[in-house]
Amino acid sequence: MGLGILDDTKLEHVPGTATVLDDEARLQEEHAVHDPNLKYDSTGQIILVPQPSDDPNDPLNWPLWRRDLILLTLSLLSIIASTLSPLLAADTLSLSLYFTRTFTDVALLTGYHLLGVGIAGFLFVPSARVWGKRHLYLLGTVILVFSSAWGGASNKNYKSLLGARIFQGIGLAPFEALVNASVGDLYHVHQRGKRMALSNLALFGGAFFTPVLVGKIAHSMGWQWTFYFVAIFSGILLPVVIFFVPETAFRRDAHLNTDTATTKTRYRGIEPGVELGQNGRHSQGTYPDSPRDSQQPINGRAEKYEGETDVQGVRDAGQVPGPAKVSWARSLMPFNGRKTDDRYLHLLLRPFPLFFHPGILWACLIQGTLIGWTVMIGIVLAAIMLGPPLFFDEVKTGYMYTGAFVGALLGFILAGLIADWSASRLTRLNRGIYEPEFRMILVIPQLIFGCAGLYGFGITSNNTTKYGWFWPDFFFALEVMGMVLGAVASALYIVDAHRDISVEAFTCLLVFKNIFSFGLTWSSYDWLVQHGVKHVFMAIASVQVAVCLLSVPMYIFGKKNRSFFARHNIFFKISDKVANFLEFWR
Repeated sequence: MGLGILDDTKLEHVPGTATVLDDEARLQEEHAVHDPNLKYDSTGQIILVPQPSDDPNDPLNWPLWRRDLILLTLSLLSIIASTLSPLLAADTLSLSLYFTRTFTDVALLTGYHLLGVGIAGFLFVPSARVWGKRHLYLLGTVILVFSSAWGGASNKNYKSLLGARIFQGIGLAPFEALVNASVGDLYHVHQRGKRMALSNLALFGGAFFTPVLVGKIAHSMGWQWTFYFVAIFSGILLPVVIFFVPETAFRRDAHLNTDTATTKTRYRGIEPGVELGQNGRHSQGTYPDSPRDSQQPINGRAEKYEGETDVQGVRDAGQVPGPAKVSWARSLMPFNGRKTDDRYLHLLLRPFPLFFHPGILWACLIQGTLIGWTVMIGIVLAAIMLGPPLFFDEVKTGYMYTGAFVGALLGFILAGLIADWSASRLTRLNRGIYEPEFRMILVIPQLIFGCAGLYGFGITSNNTTKYGWFWPDFFFALEVMGMVLGAVASALYIVDAHRDISVEAFTCLLVFKNIFSFGLTWSSYDWLVQHGVKHVFMAIASVQVAVCLLSVPMYIFGKKNRSFFARHNIFFKISDKVANFLEFWR
């Protein structure tokens, strides 16, 4: 048992588990030194997981500054795209009067937007798996531009605005569904923590700062300009995406994906004389072990560190010319080949059974429920602050999101400090062996801050005469802080524990949190009217405590769970049978 995680005896190597650090005690026991067939980081102490290939087009071989520039661009677009979900939060009252509609009708402008995100993400993600992510980032940006301009021009036509909101959800979907997966494409395990926190801050932090500006913009210039500004900034970033965000998905030989392998493998870990199939794969689909105490590099290959390249693009093994680097002009193409041999319909159906996968279901609950409660607070906030004694207008209601934005920033900072540090610390305590369950440590501050925020918001917002506006805003900040921590924890766990199905897993997260939030837009006002603010938030806070406590059994049995589903691909077998039945014409 490694730090409370039950060991598995069925597989030689459980996907997700990785030797990341050359622990001195472990090396002494194994009489081993640096494996000359593995690539390390620049310090020579951290084994790169996954192992980069020798292809210069492999994103893991790109300079770190280039990868960070790509992530920064995607994060900026995520900020703009994510502003769309709470775009109308501060304007609930004014839009209700403007369209002569009920509060629920105005809330459904957000609800159907979220439904559009969920459905579009479900359709887009298989496309990303087959053809890569670049074409969807381009499409999403274009849709953001025209749908936001459409929304601003809707004027008093409620149905037109509703249609624009749905299309805005479609434009948001690629960024909400794929940016976290791109972090997995671009970075090694030891580099992902802070960057995953950044991508989640972009998706959630921008969303909470939006109402602060929207209330003032709507009051001074009209609510239409909140849409026009999104169209303008999306249009500015469109050429940046075109010219500086290449495809991040890459088909890497299976034996290099040391985090998803089911046997212990070495870089280029094929012994001389072993017959290879297509693409350099072993003909049986597995890779034989080679002894750790061998000091001779396979095929004469020397130990290499991150950032090194072969001289003049020539490999050591037999001086076989390596792959040519793709030109910058060619990298601008929206498509650069298939990323998998699976068919679209098969990939489209695969997320459905994954909702019953314990690891994926845990991630959906940890991230999705707290996001849903956050959306719920945004929907009912205007109604709570509208009445006596505060009588908040759209500007003051928008300012209430200052607390949420501060909470998102603090959550990002805390996640950035804890995510990689805790994983590294636990890895060292585990003698250099990294387990993805170490990422679940982030659920502890989520439980403390997120649940305290929900309980506190319910108590203080129920009696604004006593507590005023500050304390509800303070607890709103704590709730959002917990939400960001949970989002980072679940995203990191999926990328590290189930990277081979991470795209399908992120689809599950996307669908769950948006459908769940969509359902809350129908019922939130009715709950408050029937049961009161305090009772509703006491109930949902208690539900969130139970959700967080699910992390305890998931931590203990996580490795056994990963092993079981690596050996028994029951979920995809079910969906693939359905896809084969539907493709009867083939």
